[in-house]
This record gives sequence, structure tokens and C-alpha cells, in this order.
Amino acid sequence: MNKLFKIHEKDNVAVALCDLKAGYSENGVTLNSDVPFGHKVLLCDVPAGEDIIKYGYPIGRAVHDLTAGEYVHSHNLKTHLGDGPVSYFYTGGANTYSPEHTDRTFNGYKRENGDVGIRNELWIIPTVGCVNKLCEKLKNEAVSRFGLDESDVKAFAHPYGCSQMGDDLENTQKLLAALVDHPNAAGVLVVSLGCENNNLGEFKPFLKKYNDSRVKFLVAQDESDEFSAGMELLSELNKYRKTFKRTQIPINKLKIGLKCGGSDAFSGITANALCGRVTDALTAAGATCVLTETPEMFGAETILMQRAQSESVFHDIVGMIDGFKDYFTSRNQPVYENPSPGNKAGGITTLEEKSLGCIQKGGSAVVTRVLDYADTASGGGLQLLYGPGNDIVSTTALTAAGVHMILFTTGRGTPLGSAVPTVKIASNSALAQRKPGWIDFDAGVLLSGIAFEEARDALISLMMKTASGEKTKNEQNGVFEFAVFKNGVTM
Repeated sequence: MNKLFKIHEKDNVAVALCDLKAGYSENGVTLNSDVPFGHKVLLCDVPAGEDIIKYGYPIGRAVHDLTAGEYVHSHNLKTHLGDGPVSYFYTGGANTYSPEHTDRTFNGYKRENGDVGIRNELWIIPTVGCVNKLCEKLKNEAVSRFGLDESDVKAFAHPYGCSQMGDDLENTQKLLAALVDHPNAAGVLVVSLGCENNNLGEFKPFLKKYNDSRVKFLVAQDESDEFSAGMELLSELNKYRKTFKRTQIPINKLKIGLKCGGSDAFSGITANALCGRVTDALTAAGATCVLTETPEMFGAETILMQRAQSESVFHDIVGMIDGFKDYFTSRNQPVYENPSPGNKAGGITTLEEKSLGCIQKGGSAVVTRVLDYADTASGGGLQLLYGPGNDIVSTTALTAAGVHMILFTTGRGTPLGSAVPTVKIASNSALAQRKPGWIDFDAGVLLSGIAFEEARDALISLMMKTASGEKTKNEQNGVFEFAVFKNGVTM
């Protein structure tokens, strides 16, 4: 069995499939030093300053003359990025997005406004952090009193909603309003203190049209016993929740979030690439897939730009990329301070390498929209969402975009879960075997000869089961994280 894996025919590096010792030879290449699992081996001589190629694209340049068999990493590979501003040019015509009809369905919930949910939960959303503990107490009592599973009631604790200013406060309001509208929530209780900046008078204008049976409001300062008042409202919401039953829903109604975290060198080869195959299949059927982590597109953004549905979408992608770079530079932070120490330990050297691996999750699908933070995804195709790479913040942003579930790929493992079912996909089988309580799907089987088509169909089958009610590991474990993208002044 080969122990070096070459991803693309143009590549001049291969990835070690296990720890390799100096002197190991394969296909005419002999290692001149030890190479850890997941790290890169040079396949041919590369002069100083020339490109190192992975995924068919440059991931940086050689620091000095390199010879075949060398271990390639931070000591001899330097990013191309950070050498000045980047100009982008629209080069072609529109890419046509024309989904085909399919009879495939899942069992979900039809909402009265026409939306579709894959869960039938109660959500408790505080307008301000001062009522977090009240919301937590309400959640715990609702689970007990209504005989629900721990994951069926969610309280979205956060420290914001007061002492915020301008756009920062508005981002919080937009995000919370988007959560109120999420179709996985059959009933929503919005809990206000009463005196906060984000009081109900300020918050309600951000809400879309809502059903009074589905959305209730509690102002704690207006009640002598806010807990009893809250439980009365939750009881009404639970009665409304029970009116919904699962029914067959066409697959084109699905909205899927795409996220990676704790990546390793195999993430882009197995798990992310597999998600790309899933994205292509789902968007071809009219479903919507949402890719975020804007700074982890840096260095690979032109590939996404080339797939823009129109010139307008192209310019929206440029605006998203440049806008996030401005977010860094306006705070005197380096634009390309990435990958993380864990990424580097796993074999990822440069941001180009990480980004090329990251965008594999988007497959080859046409980019139909660019979403601002807290915008709602709709209309099918691959959509790009403005947001950071931070795992909790980005999964929250995906949830606010209205995705029903998130495909979360990982090479190093994480127990993290979001407010929607979070399908954890391991990039390597060792992780899947070591952490069965975290991992829902093992993409490492692709390294053992399983075909992408077979793995893709197996993952889609798992997703359909999840959409129809089967709980993911994060739901089984009661793991739910939530974080607002805070980017402004606190008074």
C-alpha cells in the first residue's frame, strides 16, 4: 500500500499517510528526513522562490533550494500572501444555475409561513445578557415539565444587548431576530429585562412578520413573578409546538451549513472534499448550501469568484473578501495570521493551503449569493456568508442564516455543537475510532480505497436520517454553543 498521497496531478508535494522515517522510498522519491503523519513530502526539486503546489494550486514558495524527498513545512515554505493589496477582475460570462427535479424527500415540519424545519423545538432568546440565568431556569423547567429531551429546548445565553453602540448593537439585534425566525424552532420565547438598549421597542422592528401563537414576549421588570409568567408563556408555546407533525418534504427545501474546525492535512483531502461532493449533489437538486469562514477563503478566493453566477455576484464576493480584510487592518491586525498552531501541528503550513482545503467543502457548485452577517439564505445553490473562522461564532452565523443542519469537518476532533444538528465528519479514521462519542461520520475511509461516490451517498443518507429526526452526537450529548460576532465598542 502506498504511504504517500498525491492529491492533484499538478502537485509537487504528497501527503504522508502515516509517520514515515528517513530513507523510506516510494515511486522514485526517497525521504531525507522523518515526516510526520499528514505532513508534506517534496516530489521533485524546487528552486528557491518557486511555487509549492498542492490541490493543483500554489500554497506558497520555497524559502531556499529544495530537493526531492525533503520534508516541506514552516521551515522551508513561505506564504505568497501579505505582499500587498490584491486586485480582482471579472473575466467571463455568467455561470448558469439550473437545478434538476428529484423525487428524494425527508420527513420534516411544514410551518404556517411556508418554511420548513427538521426539528420541532422551543427556543428561548434573551435580548440582553442580564436575563441569561432566568432563561436557563425556564429552559430546565420546560424540559422537566413538558417531558422533552434536553436538546429540544434551547436558551441562547449571551453577554450583549446593552452597552453596545451603532453597528455592533445592530448586528446583535439582526442575529437574534434571525434566530427568532428559524424554522427549527416551533415556538420562541423572547425574554427582555426591560431597560436594556435592546429593549423590545428597539428589537421588534428587526423581526420579520411573525405568528403570535409562535412567538411570545416576556419583560422581566414588568412581572412580579417573571419565572411563573415565563412558564405560562412556554406552556402556550408547547401546545402550539405539538400541533406540528412530520411530513414528506422535497430535498430542495434543505439548507445546509458547511464548516471545518480543528483541521488537519487530510481535511481538504477527505472530509472537505467529500462535503464538496455532497454540495454538488444537493445544489444540483435545488437545495441551498452555505459556506462561511471568510478569512479562510483568503488565498483561494479567486476560485470562488470564477464560479459566480453573475458579474453582480462576483463583485459581492470581492466586497466580502475586501471587507473582511478591512476588518483586520482597521484594528491593526495582520490579515494573514493563520493557520493556528493546531493546524500546523496537523500538517497545514500556509493560509493558501488551509484555504484551498477549506473551500473544497463548496465543491464545484455555482455561487448564487453572498450573504451579510445575519442574512437569511434562500434560492438554492452555493452561498457565501460573511463571518469569521471562529468555530462557535461561525456556526452561530450559519444557524442565523437559516441552515437546518451543519456539516462540520474536523481532523483533530471537537465536541462542539451548534443550535442546529451538527454532523461531525472526521478526516481520518484514527480520529473516528478514538472519539466515537464526537464523530458522526468517518471520511477517513476514502484513504482506504472507498470511492467518493459511495461515501457521498452514505453521508447524504445520514443527512436524510438526521433531517427526519435522528439525533447527531452533539444532540445526544446535549452540547450546544452560541456566540454573537462582537466587533464594536462596549460602553
